[in-house]
Amino acid sequence: MDRHTQRMTLTVAAALVPLAVACGNDTADTGSGSVAPPPKLTGTDWRVTGVTEGDTTHRAPAAARIRIDDEGRASGNLGCNTFSAPTTIDGARIDFGTLRTTRMACDAPRMTFERALTRALNSGALTARTDDGALTLTTGEGGRVQLTPSAS
Repeated sequence: MDRHTQRMTLTVAAALVPLAVACGNDTADTGSGSVAPPPKLTGTDWRVTGVTEGDTTHRAPAAARIRIDDEGRASGNLGCNTFSAPTTIDGARIDFGTLRTTRMACDAPRMTFERALTRALNSGALTARTDDGALTLTTGEGGRVQLTPSAS
């Protein structure tokens, strides 16, 4: 390949990279060879069923729930206290901003769960995955928040 052809090829490639990134899709490989769209995170009342940190799984109190509205604002209950937070959603990734919470004290099991859920939500970008309607948010360290759609 001569120098002129090489330069033209590099120029065209450099021009196409931003277009390829901008036109990229928001689908995720499910590992089964098929591609699934990212889960719909907004507009659903999610009941938190548990939080896993390392080898420990904390069962959620009945009050634990999360809802993210279409404007990207999360609200809910951490197990004892209510919270709100801005979120940033990019495909199957969600990042919770600073959580604003009430400051009630509850029994030890609910406070232990609340601290675990707060750590997970504050850990940085989480990866969302749905399976049979259930939602799992996974932290960068491998922790998981398990959720199911609320019945009401």
